[in-house]
Amino acid sequence: MNLGPHLTARRDAGASLLVPYVTGGLGDDWADVVRAVVDAGADAVEIGIPFSDPVMDGPTIQAASVRALEAGTTSTSILAEVRTLDVGVPLAVMTYCNLVFHAGCTRFAEALHAAGVDGAILPDLPLGEIDEWAAAADAAGVETVMLAAPNTTDARLDAICARSRGFLYGVSLMGITGERDSLATSAAEIARRAKAATDLPVLLGVGISTPEQAADASRAADGVVVGSALIARLLDGAGPDGAHDLVAAFRRALDGD
Repeated sequence: MNLGPHLTARRDAGASLLVPYVTGGLGDDWADVVRAVVDAGADAVEIGIPFSDPVMDGPTIQAASVRALEAGTTSTSILAEVRTLDVGVPLAVMTYCNLVFHAGCTRFAEALHAAGVDGAILPDLPLGEIDEWAAAADAAGVETVMLAAPNTTDARLDAICARSRGFLYGVSLMGITGERDSLATSAAEIARRAKAATDLPVLLGVGISTPEQAADASRAADGVVVGSALIARLLDGAGPDGAHDLVAAFRRALDGD
């Protein structure tokens, strides 16, 4: 299942897209969490491969990464479990370029494809340094999702959109991931600019903390990525059932129910 065609078809059918983030290796039941959020209405799932220095991530996802790493989680162990997932929606991984280049771009991309991963998000790999990875990912059939921040210039936004595959990840605010009390005013602006620059689905992430904020964001964008709000509950022991309930609440809000 390809990430871009699936999300585009859902968008074109009138759906507001919902992509939860789940830290791979966060508890023995993390794969059941993935299944639960899909059952609750996720259009795709972003699976985090933990890294010891996650520069984009705030304290919540950092804490989840530390817990997973201390339990012995590796990219190999995560992908081995991803192979067992048959959830009916595309899966993308989010990780950092140190892990990718340590393994080798071709080897890492082929490992993702072999595990059934459709897309990859590498937030610390800038556009000017992406060629080696992008070529390997394209050859392996893995769609590289690019990020665009609120301060991205128009020329750079055009280049990012041209290189992005799957969807365009609009960063709703300047800063690291984490829950926020309100939706940043910059969210609607980056969504508007991105939608004018690409036909790819545009999803807003970073700081989308409540179902109400997600509904607000989806009025400007094609959908949302929800990370810290879900991970915070998993760190508190919510488990698959709690993950299902939270994502179902986001799904209802996006559907206008």
